Amino acid sequence: MNIKMKSTALPKKAAVTIVNERLNQVAAREALLDGVMGEIRFRRASNRIREGRQAAISLCAQDETGALVGTVQLWHVTADGLEGALLLGPLAVAPEHQGAGIGKALMQMAIGEALGRGFSSIILVGDPEYYARFGFSADLAARLAMPGPFERHRLQARELIPGALANARGVLKAAGVKLAATPLPWKRALKRKA
Repeated sequence: MNIKMKSTALPKKAAVTIVNERLNQVAAREALLDGVMGEIRFRRASNRIREGRQAAISLCAQDETGALVGTVQLWHVTADGLEGALLLGPLAVAPEHQGAGIGKALMQMAIGEALGRGFSSIILVGDPEYYARFGFSADLAARLAMPGPFERHRLQARELIPGALANARGVLKAAGVKLAATPLPWKRALKRKA
């Protein structure tokens, strides 16, 4: 996948391409997330699900110079009565590019990728007003919970297959591919910073 996006919200000279993340973009993604979200992202309940797992879908938005300006990742999750589901997050756009439609494009691409790969639903923790435009609802996630503190109204879901969440209940758990115990180079760099 290599999608070029030209948004009327972007300056005329700015063109953003959304691509599947490559290994050489991991450090830039982590730097972007550090800059936008800070260290608090590691203390969130959703990080318990992501930690030690490989993302199911990882997309990057890059400008015409190849610089990473946005990212979104989705992770395999399960719960009682829930199969083929993804947890979305983090979604971040570099501060100097916010408001230009990059986050919206990343969300649309992530949903499209999940649909195309046959996933059943997407769950996330985020701003209800922002994510409602993409079809997310707290009602669909009412019987689900995060593995740690979370704000109930911010836990939302979207069915990709009608009825996929009808029997889903309980605490979300990590699923999918586990990463090797040896930290990746960018993780070692993060530990040295601490």
